[in-house]
Amino acid sequence: MTDHRDPTIAVLERTLQHAVRYIGELDTAPVSATATLAELRTRLGRALPAAGEDAVRVIDDLVADSAGGHNSSASGRFFGWVIGGSLPAALGADWLTSTWDQNAGIYACGPAVAVIEEVAGAWLKDVLALPASASFAFVTGCQMAHVTALAAARHALLQRRGWDVERDGLAGAPAIRILSSTERHGTIDRAVRLLGLGQRSVVALPTGDDGRLAPRTLADALAHEPERPTIVLLQAGDLHIGAFDDFAALIPIAHTAGAWVHVDGAFGLWAAASPTHRHLLRGVEMADSWATDGHKWLNVPYDSGYAFVADPAPHRASMSYWASYIVESEHARDALDWNPEFSRRGRGVATYAALRELGRDGLRDLVDRCCRHAAAIVAGIGALPGAEVEWAPTLNQGLLRFRDPKPGASEADHDRRTDDVAAKVLATGEALLSNSTWRGRRCMRVSVVNWRTSEEDVRRTVAAVARVLGEWRGRS
Repeated sequence: MTDHRDPTIAVLERTLQHAVRYIGELDTAPVSATATLAELRTRLGRALPAAGEDAVRVIDDLVADSAGGHNSSASGRFFGWVIGGSLPAALGADWLTSTWDQNAGIYACGPAVAVIEEVAGAWLKDVLALPASASFAFVTGCQMAHVTALAAARHALLQRRGWDVERDGLAGAPAIRILSSTERHGTIDRAVRLLGLGQRSVVALPTGDDGRLAPRTLADALAHEPERPTIVLLQAGDLHIGAFDDFAALIPIAHTAGAWVHVDGAFGLWAAASPTHRHLLRGVEMADSWATDGHKWLNVPYDSGYAFVADPAPHRASMSYWASYIVESEHARDALDWNPEFSRRGRGVATYAALRELGRDGLRDLVDRCCRHAAAIVAGIGALPGAEVEWAPTLNQGLLRFRDPKPGASEADHDRRTDDVAAKVLATGEALLSNSTWRGRRCMRVSVVNWRTSEEDVRRTVAAVARVLGEWRGRS
């Protein structure tokens, strides 16, 4: 019998079958990708057909040819790189976003999506305890959130000195400096490069043993070249130990010196949702701009980041554009005024759905639960023979190190042992934990931000590491 329906329907029905199967196998499938680069290139590297192919077959082949090439980042045992999963409502909303296919650049192109983002932005400021009057932008991630917020900072600082950077560019403009700690994320450096400020404008300030910037260190740096326009970058959860700068002490110092304060809160800003952990953010609301991710702790699909600016005027001035063919709305919010993108998908729809699914209580529980699991994983692995805790979680990040048992083993030997343990755990398929170098030492980095992670996932992860260490002891 001939199917006279819109061909899109058959494709979506088959896609649903594949998606349901993938989600249903998360608990038993390897957490890491198993296909090699050569295998993926061979399978996917087909010749581009001269004639088009059946859409359902394309989907079937795409699933088959990419099999084994996906990390199960939605799994409750994925602890690498601060990557969350996708809440059910967020995933469904993201599918609808593609189905509706609205250009969310202006209200006229997608009225409902514009209002959804308007509401979601207000909700985000509420749960993150940021000023209700702040402006916001839905961007691809913290990388573009930094670009957006720092573009506003660039405008404001140069405007104070009589320079219109949007009109005249940076050639001949007063040189902006950026004061940051040594623990800043690489997305800051890329943002500075993209904005034309240059890598040499960044001054890295040392932190204490706790990973925090000391007030005296910042004050001394600001006293040097006091007339120079300055951006101060502070951390709300650094990538290794989750350290939080002392906002209540540092922000007034920066503002007294006339500096703009930007906070990198890629995952740490979500501590505001938890009464247990929000003390870490005391004073953060005094900053001039903030950046965080939705595809981390809020568990919405990639890509999703948020920029917030306390004073909407420099934010809008640095981003807004108008042309005669653009239908401006007098009363509705046009994302084009706040975003670096022109055409864009309505990525705020998934955020709206996630916040509704969780509610205040669910978001609080998600943050607290992940923090408990991170502490349990670090403590459980740290108690195993040959393992040691380098940093117990302040929030949801912890570090572990594995010592080479041979007599006279060097720090380089311990580094290799740490990398070997992570690789062997990865090979078991039971868990994915990424490694990094912290203060010159290789460490296994534990990061828990997934709504699916359970006590059973914690047990399985510790057991997987125990088996790897036991195999080594058995051979020694």
